[in-house]
Amino acid sequence: MAAVFTGQTALVTGAATGIGRATALALAAEGARVWINHRNQHDPAERAVEQIIASGGCAWAIEADVSDPAAVAAMFEAIEAHGPLDLLVNNAGVILEKPFLETSEEDWAMVLGVDLAGVYRCCRHALARMQPRRSGAIVNVASDLGFLGREQYTAYCTAKAGVIGLTRSLAREFAADGIRINGVAPGPIATAMVSPEHMSDEWMAQELAIPMARLGTPEEVAAAIVFLLSPQASYFTGQLLGPNGGSWMGA
Repeated sequence: MAAVFTGQTALVTGAATGIGRATALALAAEGARVWINHRNQHDPAERAVEQIIASGGCAWAIEADVSDPAAVAAMFEAIEAHGPLDLLVNNAGVILEKPFLETSEEDWAMVLGVDLAGVYRCCRHALARMQPRRSGAIVNVASDLGFLGREQYTAYCTAKAGVIGLTRSLAREFAADGIRINGVAPGPIATAMVSPEHMSDEWMAQELAIPMARLGTPEEVAAAIVFLLSPQASYFTGQLLGPNGGSWMGA
């Protein structure tokens, strides 16, 4: 039986580590040719490429800061020079723990520049290419905090709420073009971003105060992303799946 994504090309942003890396590996295992985007993470990105190639897959690392419009444009030009892009996963993100009144203009611009504007830019470039071909699938990585909010994480929560609105709006606009656009809204996931080394004790206590009382794994989120990109999800668009351990159970 052929792998699900045989013959298709995928771009995963922020794919050198964490959820992005797990997603890139999972897509490659299902036959996709994978572009592993990163920002200043050459070594882990190349290790991910080597792991995919060693397993019989095809992958390339490509550096681009998704908050930089020129870098994003150049990345898509480079990818399309090798063939059409079929699948996009917008995963690149940053997080900031800071009281709102201490959050500077620069802090705000940095977080929204990556977490929201970066998704906008990659969607814009991908959709401009997918629309004429009338095919493609996109998954945007949001967060349960885009629904819940949290004190001292206003910039991050605002950006992720924006990703949810962007996902649903684009899904409506491009459904008639045969392009499906969905999202995942993970809860607390065991990555470098969410760890005792980087987060306060208060944050970690709140993260674990959920029904399943544990951190999720990047592989659990990757499984949801792969499903949404796959033909099995052919009637899914504008949907947000929540691998979140029960942190948020809304509609």
